[in-house]
Amino acid sequence: MTAPLLVFGYGNPSRGDDALGPQLLDLLAVNQEHHPEWPEIELLTDFQLQVEHATDLENRDLVLFIDASISCPAPCLLSRIQPSQAVSHTTHAMSPAAVMQVFERVYQCPAPPTFLLAVRGEGFELGAPLSQEAEKNRDAALKLLIQLCDRPYPDVWQTYSR
Repeated sequence: MTAPLLVFGYGNPSRGDDALGPQLLDLLAVNQEHHPEWPEIELLTDFQLQVEHATDLENRDLVLFIDASISCPAPCLLSRIQPSQAVSHTTHAMSPAAVMQVFERVYQCPAPPTFLLAVRGEGFELGAPLSQEAEKNRDAALKLLIQLCDRPYPDVWQTYSR
């Protein structure tokens, strides 16, 4: 049976602040053990999003993608996303909106309500550790993630969204 809530953190743990998505998944997994009241949550991670990840949206009630961002305001930004009409299957990586669009084309139904949690990162150099600023932003994002898991409903998440 598929978990109703999918949290998908992506990024390269070897590229400095790009590790924010996978690190937040690890921290969420630890918190999940202490919150039996939370719904079943599937945690997935990868270096980047691919066409095949559209299958991970099947039978979900709610989806959250987590990624590091150099352009979002600190500490993080939650936004609801919609399927993108601009999908390229030749690209090496995809956006969450493009993954949603592929889902809708393949399954011929609307994608589940989907949000993106962008966490502010500063440095993405290969071999670099997480920056001090990114650690602060990660910790603030984790607090928000816990609140979202406490109330996993699209209309509630929308109140946190900008």
